Order: sequence, then structure tokens, then C-alpha cells
Amino acid sequence: QVQLVESGGGLVQAGGSLRLSCAASGRTFSSGAMGWFRQAPGKEREFVASIGWSGRSTSYADSVKGRFTISRDNAANTMYLQLNSLKPEDTAVYYCAARPGLGIRTQGTEYDYWGQGTQVTVSS
Repeated sequence: QVQLVESGGGLVQAGGSLRLSCAASGRTFSSGAMGWFRQAPGKEREFVASIGWSGRSTSYADSVKGRFTISRDNAANTMYLQLNSLKPEDTAVYYCAARPGLGIRTQGTEYDYWGQGTQVTVSS
């Protein structure tokens, strides 16, 4: 079992930045891939970014590529998402997720463990 807790969300103006954190506990953190997803009001959950167990492999949704950066610190059992050049359409609840497999995945159904989410609101 893996427990995930997100933090770092908040209210920011368009063009601003935030850094989200996902603290993991429970089973070995470094053995699997992890990802970030988001869900805006009235919309389906969507993939944002994923990172492999070593941190060397990453994948991003086209909508955030070049603006967001995913990273992880296995020694600290923490994953991060740096959000730069934020836009109002980035407003959503952001969730971190973990899976025991090594490969990065973009589908939420491929992940076994989820956090409770952290709200990101971008004002225009």
C-alpha cells in the first residue's frame, strides 16, 4: 500500500508559478512510475505528466509541455511538479498517482494509488 499526499496548490495570477509536491509513504516509493493528473470542474480527469522510477524518463501532455516540469527525489520519497507560465485553463484539482510498474503511463487506469488532490486556481 502507498499513501500519497499532495501540497503546494493555491491561487496565482496568469503567468505565475507554483510548485506542487507529492509525499509518499508505505511501500517502496522508488520502485514504480508516478504521474500527475488534473480535473477541472465539469471536465474529465486528464493526464498532465509522468515520470519513471529513476527520474530519467518523463512524458507530458501537449497542453503543458514546455511550461511544467515533473521530477522526483526518491531519497525524500517525494515527487514534484513545477508549474510555470500558468494560464486560467490550468485551473483544476491536481492529483498525484503511483503505480508499481516501472514504465511511465498516461492513462489514469494504469495507476493503483492516488492522493486526495490539491487545488490550483489561476486568475486572469
